[in-house]
Amino acid sequence: MPYIDAGKRKVLDPIIKKLTELLNYDGDLNYVLFALCTRDVIPSYNNYKNFLGEIHEAEEEIRRRLLAPYEDEAMKRNGDV
Repeated sequence: MPYIDAGKRKVLDPIIKKLTELLNYDGDLNYVLFALCTRDVIPSYNNYKNFLGEIHEAEEEIRRRLLAPYEDEAMKRNGDV
């Protein structure tokens, strides 16, 4: 996970807050990510690969830090398979 410095977070956090107010997750996030890619990424295999890599690493961080502990707690609460 890219732990960015506090100054950059001060810039990004209000944008994230606004997005959370505006987005529902029935396609809005997909649209935002696709639009960001099509409007900002200079077309090349390497640039698209890097953009997808960022998305993949965010997915892995969500899995590691949020989903896995949730699953562990559910297993303790409900019993293992």
